[in-house]
Amino acid sequence: MNTIKKISIIALLGAAVFSTGCKKFLDVNTNPNVVYGPQVSLVLPSAQMYVASAVGCNLQINGSIWAQHWTQSPLASQYKILEQYFPSGSNYDNSWGLMYSQALPDLKYVEKTGTATNFKQYIAISKLMQAYMFQVATDAWGDIPFSEAGKGEVVDGGITSPRYDAQSSIYDGIIKLINDATVLISNTDPNKPTTDDLVYGGNMNNWLAFANTLKLKVYLRLSEVDSVKAKAGIATLGSAAVFITTTNPAQISFLNAAGAYNPLYAEIVGLNRTQNLVASKTAVDYYKNNNDPRVTKFYNATSIAGAIGCQQGNYNTQVAGLNFPSDLVGGLASSTNSGTAPVKLISSYESLLLQAEAKARGWITGGGDSLNYAQAVSNNFTSYGLLATDAATYLASAGGAYPNTGTKTAKLKAILTQKWACMNGNQGFEAWTEWRRTGYPDFFTVSTNSLIGQVFPARFFYPNVEVTRNLNFPGQKLITDKVWWDK
Repeated sequence: MNTIKKISIIALLGAAVFSTGCKKFLDVNTNPNVVYGPQVSLVLPSAQMYVASAVGCNLQINGSIWAQHWTQSPLASQYKILEQYFPSGSNYDNSWGLMYSQALPDLKYVEKTGTATNFKQYIAISKLMQAYMFQVATDAWGDIPFSEAGKGEVVDGGITSPRYDAQSSIYDGIIKLINDATVLISNTDPNKPTTDDLVYGGNMNNWLAFANTLKLKVYLRLSEVDSVKAKAGIATLGSAAVFITTTNPAQISFLNAAGAYNPLYAEIVGLNRTQNLVASKTAVDYYKNNNDPRVTKFYNATSIAGAIGCQQGNYNTQVAGLNFPSDLVGGLASSTNSGTAPVKLISSYESLLLQAEAKARGWITGGGDSLNYAQAVSNNFTSYGLLATDAATYLASAGGAYPNTGTKTAKLKAILTQKWACMNGNQGFEAWTEWRRTGYPDFFTVSTNSLIGQVFPARFFYPNVEVTRNLNFPGQKLITDKVWWDK
């Protein structure tokens, strides 16, 4: 998408969107009880932006801290409660609201209106965005409203207190959304989006790759809770399935302009540009111990040896020379270039490492796990301004080499640890989620200011808006209660 068109769409959505950070990313929704009939081309981008705001700000911060990419700065205090492992339900009102009160009504509108007007590609994108969003939500909170969600209008049942569905059935529903979308996808359909699709510009071949990659991710999430179902589901993709590659990552881009910033940076601006987030010693030490130059890209470090991180949760101790998340990931308060960092829904390196894992498990036959692993690392390096030769050197080293002759366990450890290393600052929630599923990386340290003892958080608290407003709310969980697939 060219810059002029991108500016036009963002301006259409409203300049105030980005200047208010996570707290109020978009406020353009109409009354859901009144039919105004906006074109789907106007509603789709707002829905995508709502999802990007939730994933790229609140979930990015929380995920990156609990994935031990970032920690709270000793010079500030905004996210101390996350390092104490005891946030309140109100901490999640915004991310829940962005998905359930903002994105979902828009996506449902696109689906309903697309059905009425035979705009099949809009329906497909809506279903895929719903599938993606619901997986994020159920991975964060476990059981959530699904089958009755988005049915608040009278014509849809007038359900204002939707019941909570079991996570296992939600996963089945997500797969159905993906399957229903896939059969609709056609790149030759004249009634497809163009620049109003902020992810792929209406390229439906790319959306097919997104559908297959998301389906692969959904089934791999079941690896520890139902491996038989996971393997069988992956088999349905077939040997000819296309996945996201280095040329078509699923992401939304932003601009170096007030009112059009990356949502994380917009939050930082809204907090008076305070540098609350700093590098975690856990991650910095990993990169340094493996002579990994990505430490100079994910953080504002000028050299590998000179990178400095703060011990997780050690916000009461001043550390000289601490590094910060870089502007490449949207976390450097002092640089407006942070505003241009993309929000990555599914990255190319995530896709390649998903394929590598499925192959290492024997769920995709024909081998190639080591090749996918190397491609993912190389793509992650070059995506952040390093050279392919830098990646090759790293892959040939003891710290970066893939254990081709190793056990399945050794291969999975390498793949999942590498996924965590690749997602630093750009897919923090996904990195934390994959750690919950697999236990990799296996070197996390408990926050020095934990209020729950020598254990880690396993889920988000349900938001206060559900506790107080949903008559079918099933009750608050402990932050240490694992979600269904976390075994």
